[in-house]
Amino acid sequence: MAPEAQRQALRLVDRSPSITGAEIVAELVPPPQFEHASFESYRPDLNFPSQLEAVERLNSFAQAWRSQRPSGFFSRTRKPKDDLPGIYLDGGFGVGKTHLLAALWHTAPGPKYFGTFIEYTALVGALGYANTVKQLRGARLICIDEFELDDPGDTMVMTRLLGELVATGTRVAATSNTPPNSLGEGRFAAVDFLREIQAMSANFETVRIDGLDYRRRDTAGNAVAVPDESLRHMVGTLLERGSRVTDDGFGALIRHLGTVHPSKYIKMIQAVDVIALTDVFLLTDQTDALRLVAFIDRVYDAEIPIIASGLPLGEVFDAEMMAGGYRKKYLRAQSRMVALTTGELPPHAD
Repeated sequence: MAPEAQRQALRLVDRSPSITGAEIVAELVPPPQFEHASFESYRPDLNFPSQLEAVERLNSFAQAWRSQRPSGFFSRTRKPKDDLPGIYLDGGFGVGKTHLLAALWHTAPGPKYFGTFIEYTALVGALGYANTVKQLRGARLICIDEFELDDPGDTMVMTRLLGELVATGTRVAATSNTPPNSLGEGRFAAVDFLREIQAMSANFETVRIDGLDYRRRDTAGNAVAVPDESLRHMVGTLLERGSRVTDDGFGALIRHLGTVHPSKYIKMIQAVDVIALTDVFLLTDQTDALRLVAFIDRVYDAEIPIIASGLPLGEVFDAEMMAGGYRKKYLRAQSRMVALTTGELPPHAD
């Protein structure tokens, strides 16, 4: 391949991937940054004792795998905490819920699965309900990060799926997002979660994790935008280093995200080292904004740095969105975009 061809930037808008059920199952593991997550590596904020208490409760939950006592999921009487087959981590974004969920997954014996709510519902869409149950049956642990409460239909499907799985001994651990019109920054998340999962609620122990967003503990909390000419120079330098860089206009990317199911966003960013976005602007359409949130979640999981020009990415959601029912999702996305965009030349990926 000619040197000039090697230095050509890629474009996300040229990627319209498909995804199979087998590929989804293969991805049901913790994201790369949590590949080695453990209870010992969790860094609690000592100003919030509930973080250490959460580690203790999850360790206790993990002890059940050493016991042979069965625990039916739909028993008529509530079980003691240590016997409950489900545990729900309740707290704001950035307090380490995903780290602890991944640490629990690493502690559990296999077979086991770890994925977002979107990944599990996409699996049902790809395989069908009966084949999804067959695929996941026998799992010792199912971890569900970002359990979505916005869509009653999807929630009912997941409730039914989990009910069938845990009836045969599978244990479940979950975190969730706050549903529409709940502005409590996580305070109401547990109540909403337990209400939505209905028949299973009495079998979940809720573990509250208080604290501040760890991504903002030691930073000013700004997503940096760079001038267009600086962005062009950075892209050129990265390409000369051999980095795999995508270069897209922000508006074009937002339009393209509307043509790709969110479960496929992970494949859009495969084999990408750095994402460059030009002419970032304020979003006023909530559908576009929620697609960006889902996309940023996958970029954050893949630890791909972003360089961007125009409006700082942390400011793309308008005031009406930030005051509305999806406020918590936008705040989480803002936090992640702050972590991903520094305005400095990202290091070359090995």
